[in-house]
Amino acid sequence: MSGPVLEVEALTKRFGKVTAVDAVSFAVGRGATAALLGANGAGKTTTLAMVLGLLLPSAGSVRIFGSDLAANRYALLPRMNFSSPYTDLPHRLTVRENLTVYARLYNLDGVRQRIERMAETLDLGDFLKRPTGKLSAGQRTRVALAKALLNDPELLLLDEPSASLDPNTADWVRGVIERYRAETSATILLASHNMAEVERLCDDVFVMYAGRIVESGTPKAMIERHGRSTLEEVFLEIVRGTSNLGEAAQ
Repeated sequence: MSGPVLEVEALTKRFGKVTAVDAVSFAVGRGATAALLGANGAGKTTTLAMVLGLLLPSAGSVRIFGSDLAANRYALLPRMNFSSPYTDLPHRLTVRENLTVYARLYNLDGVRQRIERMAETLDLGDFLKRPTGKLSAGQRTRVALAKALLNDPELLLLDEPSASLDPNTADWVRGVIERYRAETSATILLASHNMAEVERLCDDVFVMYAGRIVESGTPKAMIERHGRSTLEEVFLEIVRGTSNLGEAAQ
């Protein structure tokens, strides 16, 4: 296909009188990694949930691989996957059992071999037989990423991919994500609060505030445009400036 892998057009989500996502539009090309940035409550996770089909938009559309998600959900979802440290896998199942369940849900062949490959890639071998509820937060983050890579997704959605990881393990996991994209040309959309992570992994950045995209561009272009040294400085300037404008308007 030509054109973006992911196209979001005027995407909106309302919960009663609260507008969590307000007419958001962006696109991510094949083989690119893009980030949604924003403070807590900015609408990042809600946007990811709509892209994944877990939430129905109040308005707007999501197109994936050129097809409308609402009309072709069951054809598109096998080509996607998602990871979040905040979505628990069943605690009483072992890591191997959890990965087996998800592999079966995706109707994958060679389940045992896929799990062994994930165990090697993400260093899970020491606790494949351990109940998932007995894992540390960092171990659960790695298992969640293994679950997300089981079906070799062409579109990978990541919510805080290095949350709860120590700096050394977080750097190692970022390397896994980089190699996966390089080897498969997968498209990745992630939400993160770690600006160094975003600078390292991402081609494009979309900054959200109060449900809207208020700034976008490559990390380098945004740093240069704002005359800052790091993306974190840019992010703080944008969010604090937008917040001040919102307070002044009230």
